[in-house]
Amino acid sequence: MKHCLLIICLFCTLSVFSQDSPIIPQPLELKMGQGNFLVNSKTVIVTKGGGLDKSAKFLQAYLKKMYGLVLPISTTANNNGNIVLSYARLDYPIAGAYHLEVKNNGVVIEGDNETGVFYGVQSLIQLFPFAKTNILAIPQLWVKDQPRFAYRGMHLDVARHFFPVEFLKKYIDFIAMHKMNTFHWHLTEDQGWRIEIKKYPKLTSVGAYRNGTTIGRYPGTGNTNTRYGGYYTQTQIREIVKYAADRYVEVIPEIELPGHSSAAIAAYPELSCFPDSSTKVPAKIAWNGSTKGKQVQQTWGVFEDVFAPTETTFKFLENVFDEVIQLFPSKYIHIGGDECPKEAWKKSDFCQKLIKEKGLKDEHGLQSYFIQRVEKFLNSKGKQIIGWDEILEGGLAPNATVMSWRGEAGGIEAAKQKHNVIMTPGGWMYFDHKQTKNEDSVTIGGYTTVQKVYTYDPIPKALSAEDAKYVLGAQANVWTEYMTNTNKVEYQIFPRMSALSEVLWTPKEQKNWPNFEKRLMNQFKRYDWLGINYSRAYFDPVNNTPN
Repeated sequence: MKHCLLIICLFCTLSVFSQDSPIIPQPLELKMGQGNFLVNSKTVIVTKGGGLDKSAKFLQAYLKKMYGLVLPISTTANNNGNIVLSYARLDYPIAGAYHLEVKNNGVVIEGDNETGVFYGVQSLIQLFPFAKTNILAIPQLWVKDQPRFAYRGMHLDVARHFFPVEFLKKYIDFIAMHKMNTFHWHLTEDQGWRIEIKKYPKLTSVGAYRNGTTIGRYPGTGNTNTRYGGYYTQTQIREIVKYAADRYVEVIPEIELPGHSSAAIAAYPELSCFPDSSTKVPAKIAWNGSTKGKQVQQTWGVFEDVFAPTETTFKFLENVFDEVIQLFPSKYIHIGGDECPKEAWKKSDFCQKLIKEKGLKDEHGLQSYFIQRVEKFLNSKGKQIIGWDEILEGGLAPNATVMSWRGEAGGIEAAKQKHNVIMTPGGWMYFDHKQTKNEDSVTIGGYTTVQKVYTYDPIPKALSAEDAKYVLGAQANVWTEYMTNTNKVEYQIFPRMSALSEVLWTPKEQKNWPNFEKRLMNQFKRYDWLGINYSRAYFDPVNNTPN
């Protein structure tokens, strides 16, 4: 009897697997067929149309790396028995739609543009087995697919802790693998300036290095007293931007202002309201850190010595952005705008005089003036700004996109003001939060399970259908105070990133947690296959409910 039950259970398991696709994110439409197509050394990758070489080369490189299969690329080979990449008029409202069909005599991927074909390749890759073999059996199926949101992003803070170029490329591969399209690169902070600016060499010779790092969770148990830092040269940045572009990922740089600017001020004290280090710094100006003058901060938190809204500062920022613009083709520049204490401005005679001259209500109005000055300059260069939701305070800059992190309220308010919004509320989208109640490594706190991430909907219920159109999408933020190495970053983002990809791609009405769980089991095998370090929190019963 036990043997019969075992056979029945095994049959049920195989039946379920045969009817399900492992693809994450879940496609818009999918029909499983019967039988397989075999990819082998005689298979050719055929491109039918210009601009498909990136997708073809990506697939070719993956098969060579993971299986040792070297498939030729051709523009003239016939379709039979091969993998064909081509274009089709799909007429979907958001770019990136594709069709994928696997039959017994070949594979056809059709995209509405280059990006759509690339996403079709990503789905095809998920059908390959997790075993070193030179004959790859993939299931016959038909897929019709398109993204739900135009903006599908992942953020990475490289200022609190610095990560090498090769890991950033790996991170971009993670983004591409999940059909996400934006890498938000957080490059400057109180704890380090990470981008080479040739006009201001001290930003990297001074601002890129701190003389120690707090130990343990803030406020810490001590200090390493060891010099720490690094930065990316402009050559390296161009390399990373190109690598991302080859995977249809847009890189958006973030240059923090007017707060979180200690590293820049340490390099160029004249950017502060109190530039003279021999002058006594007002009592609260360096709370949460040293009161010994200007330094690249060694601990975490918010620091009150921020950019002064002077012509010197604005000229500095314009010169910085002139170089940033040359490195990043993205139409967006993220300018931060969050957590800017007003104590320095309150104590500054210059700032108080400027508030009166400009007819501003208060220091919040002064921040709005600061942001609008920067926006006007960047708009003149053909760029649009994104800012954290604090930029709503004192009045929103005319063309700004708001990134809502302090819950959804900022995003709701911005959308009602007819401004574009990117949702990234801390309760769902902060991947620096722990994933398990039994976490044994240091994290910033919080508790966000993969299931909770999956439940998120970027369209707040408080928005009308008309205002909801201003929600471009969402992203997860990865703040690295407690991520000192690349393994910890991977541990924090996986498997939550896979859940997020489905939040951003799959229609809300088609999301289904039990179905996602089945595919997640396969995804864990994929992580192992690709050598990704991931959290096993899902397998601990204590974490098996939405938190």
